[in-house]
Amino acid sequence: MTTEILIIGAGVAGLYTALKMAPRPVTIVTARPLGKGGATPWAQGGLAAAVGDDDTPNLHFADTMQAGAGLVDPEAASALADGGPIAVEEFIRLGVAFDHDDDGHLKLGREAAHCRNRIVHASGDQAGAAIMSALINAARKAPHITIRELIVVEDLLVDDLGAVGGALIYDVKAGERLALDASETVMATGGLGGLFAVTTNPTPAQGHGLAFAARAGAVIRDPEFVQFHPTALDLGADPAPLATEALRGEGASLVNKDGRAFMDDYHKAGDLAPRDIVARAVESEIKAGRGAFLDATKAIGKAFPEMFPTVFASCKSAKIDPRTELMPVAPAAHYHMGGVMTDIDGKATIEGLWAVGEVASTGVHGANRLASNSLLEAVVFGARIADQLREKEMEPRLDAGAPSDRMNFPSKPAEPLAMMKLRAAMSSGCALVRSEASLQMTLSVISELNHHPNMTSGLKSALVTAEIIAQGALMRDESRGSHFRSDFPETDDDAFHTEICATSADDEDEEEFE
Repeated sequence: MTTEILIIGAGVAGLYTALKMAPRPVTIVTARPLGKGGATPWAQGGLAAAVGDDDTPNLHFADTMQAGAGLVDPEAASALADGGPIAVEEFIRLGVAFDHDDDGHLKLGREAAHCRNRIVHASGDQAGAAIMSALINAARKAPHITIRELIVVEDLLVDDLGAVGGALIYDVKAGERLALDASETVMATGGLGGLFAVTTNPTPAQGHGLAFAARAGAVIRDPEFVQFHPTALDLGADPAPLATEALRGEGASLVNKDGRAFMDDYHKAGDLAPRDIVARAVESEIKAGRGAFLDATKAIGKAFPEMFPTVFASCKSAKIDPRTELMPVAPAAHYHMGGVMTDIDGKATIEGLWAVGEVASTGVHGANRLASNSLLEAVVFGARIADQLREKEMEPRLDAGAPSDRMNFPSKPAEPLAMMKLRAAMSSGCALVRSEASLQMTLSVISELNHHPNMTSGLKSALVTAEIIAQGALMRDESRGSHFRSDFPETDDDAFHTEICATSADDEDEEEFE
């Protein structure tokens, strides 16, 4: 099987990149039916864009730089902020019905660490679903796009010169493993929240794409920066339903079991403090036995079902009425700021490989993502990749390796008990608060699981990514943004990036990281 341009993943990043590639033929592969199993439809917050009368891309740029705690690339952040109004126009053209006020203007919400109301919503808290629906509709109609569903990618193929030449895939319908040769490969595989015991992501989001890129030799940058959303609904569900930050933007407040608002004790911005600070505050209240709840009874009240239908439905399923009752919340793994290191045009550090969306480290998030910048990043940098590849002369990459050279494990997801053990270890030792001792404990569990008797391709990839995150957290002996070390609680004066590259180990089934 061959294609010139292969896109792995069919969320907003993969679909938008493919659409912008027109008229160049492109093949998208996805493990699940289109629109199922990805994180994009769950995005409640919306799209950050400087489209208000009192707003400018420069202000959006400044907020992005501030949120990233010294590690944001200014060139990338500028491209992101400048692309916001363009992205809104593009999605309107594709049929996304963004919310408008009574005067016909876009209705803009406020989220943490933004200095202006600049979050564009659709049907309240259903922006991700609205955008995804429009992209799927456009992609299915686009003659230059071939969509192949139920295709599980197990690894990247690398030629004799170290360039990526496609992917090793498992065709679920045919029940066979195949090599899919490609001149250029774009990773759009999403995040890794499923590596943690409590997450707002689909549980299969276990960072497999990051593992593929690492095994192929790509540099992974800042993997330790995992953002925990402070207000996942603590209802015992897996994944945990999200209570969007837009609730606090509308005036909802965090309170303890006695009804006392506590965020002013932790930060001058109160309920709209940066996410890492709010998440640690919520965890502190829970560990102190005071509990943490979101109170929207006064700020939103009767309007809740109309304004936030997704959150209302989640609460209703747990027999909680957020119009009159408090919502129990807890931090949950939500977004990965690190990833496959790219330049400003989305090119990875090895030939033939590009990355876009959550799997990429483009430089726009630094140590802490600014709320609702994620959908925008996928759009802006997907377009930049398309600009590079649309007219590029391509030749097949020869001798990219036989499938048997790349993966010797069954083509199956991770064994459930093994995955449960990994998720527990990541949450106890590599989550909101870390230390050398806790990280070494996590790494010991990963090492043990690397010798699991029922190793599968899914478990192997999850273990690779988990180890990269933990190693990155060990290397960063400071606290910055979403990364907090109890044994190194201060932030260094000089900001630095963590860069990790995999090398072959003596045991052919393991990697080492340096």
